[in-house]
Parts: sequence; C-alpha cells; structure tokens
Amino acid sequence: MATKKIYLNNSEEALALLGNKDENIRKIENLYGVQIFARQDAGSGVFTISVRGSGPKADKAVREIEFLRDNARGLNCVLPVYSQKNDSSSNDYLYTSYSGRMITPRSNNQKKYIEAIFKDDMVFAIGPAGTGKTFLAVACALKMLRQGSISKIVLTRPVVEAGEKLGFLPGDLYEKINPYLRPLYDAFYYMLGAERFKALKDDETIEIVPLAYMRGRTIEKAFIILDEAQNTTSEQMKMFLTRMGIGSKIIVSGDKTQIDIASPKQSGLISAEKILKTIDAISFVYFDKNDIVRHKLVKDIVKAYEGKTADA
Repeated sequence: MATKKIYLNNSEEALALLGNKDENIRKIENLYGVQIFARQDAGSGVFTISVRGSGPKADKAVREIEFLRDNARGLNCVLPVYSQKNDSSSNDYLYTSYSGRMITPRSNNQKKYIEAIFKDDMVFAIGPAGTGKTFLAVACALKMLRQGSISKIVLTRPVVEAGEKLGFLPGDLYEKINPYLRPLYDAFYYMLGAERFKALKDDETIEIVPLAYMRGRTIEKAFIILDEAQNTTSEQMKMFLTRMGIGSKIIVSGDKTQIDIASPKQSGLISAEKILKTIDAISFVYFDKNDIVRHKLVKDIVKAYEGKTADA
C-alpha cells in the first residue's frame, strides 16, 4: 500500500475540490479503488489530501485529483471526474498555473514548439531570452506527468559563470550552485506554487541538478530539460544527450547570442545543431524577437542589440 499527499492552498480550494458532500472524492475512490482523506493541520492550517492504495491505483487517483484541481481553479468551476478527455475548451490549452492562469502558446513558433514536443522525443529550442523556451517545456512536462506518460521531470543546466566567480559566492557547493539553478525553480513556482513544488521535489518526482551530475546516468520515462545549452561544450552535450532512456523525452533550449564559455565556437548547442540536423526524429524549433513574451522592453532591448551586432 502506498500513501500519496496533495497539498492545498486554502479552505476555498479544498471545498471546490472536494465537491458537495465530498462527492468528487467519493467518485475517485470508487473509480480507482483507493481511500482518500482530507485533513487540515491544526498548527499550520495547511490542507492536505492523502490517497491510500496500491502504487499504480494511488498514482492514477492523484493525477485525477490534480486534473480536477487545475480545472476547478482555471475555469472557476468543479468539473465532473469523467471529463478528462479534454483538458479545456481551447485546443491551445496546455496547463493551468497555481494562480489560475491558463498556459497557452502566444505565437506561431510557440505552437510549433509544443507540437514538436508532443510529436518527437528530442527537441532543440533555439532563440533569444523571453520566448518561453523553458517555461513552455515545463508546462508540457507537468501535463505529461499528470497524464502518466512520464514518471518524473529532470531539469539541468551547466554551471557557467557570467561575470561573477563561483568561488566568491558564499556557502558549500550546493549553496554555490543554487543561484545558477534558480531560474528553473521560478517556472515551477509559477506553475505549482511553493508547497506543491516542494512536495514533488522532496519525493524526487521533480529533480533539478547541475549538468556535471548527469554523467553516468540513464534516465527512463522522464521529461528531461537542458536549459542554457549554449554554455555546454560539445563533450558535455554528447554526454547529456546519451543519458536518454526508454520512454523519455529530451528538450534542449538555448540562445546562441548569450554564450558565456571561454570559446564560443566550441558551444555544444552550435555543434549539436550541425551534427544532428539531418536526423528526422529530432526537431529544431527557432524563435526570434517576435516571440518574446516578457516585458515589452525586452523585445526592444534584443532588437537594439541585434542592430549593434549588425553594425559592428
């Protein structure tokens, strides 16, 4: 028997999720043959839902509850348990964030990117900052995790100094590495909220590691994202790509205009693009300044720097 826990945000979310007289939870119990308990901690006030049953049944019940939770928040209603054939009335719908925002592609290239992720097992996303390369990959990963097509999410990036020496940062190795991995945490905080992210990270459903720690591993049935790939060497890129196990997807994202390694021509992203471009089962999706979805000034800044490069 296994026990899985889901952390809720407040009493309103708990009431919406449980349904009238707990009817939603009772349906899920009957559907998957599990026991479900809702509790509120007297000290912290945190609401939790515990699912108890055999491993596979408990996992399916948890995914059903997560689906119900996402849609109840995103659509301001409690959906029937048996409605999971369609995640949303919008064909572009990808995931509902912690705050209730529905994640959808906002440009044609973003649509192509999402289509490529669900079609191919290896996708390279190349383009400037702010185009949603990592953010959308995380949303796709969470959707696949909820559907049960993967069992974990692994995010990694090279630890490369960009103007500040690693040795000058305080703390032990993990504390030194943490600032480099922080951008990966941000996407999960936005999608899941702190409590849900911590729970998934604690049970290693979500794993965030420096690239150097990937050596020697074979990762199966996982969604694996390499961020800031332009700062890998060719040897590191080959090492990373060959970690891929059965049932896994690999997403590689990077910006060829922001290479911080000593020899930019040796970038693993550039070499991989040249070496792997002819493999049909690998997709390459390219973004430009028109795909930038951050603050409107970011697009202007990228455009200004592109002009400066052209004049140089």
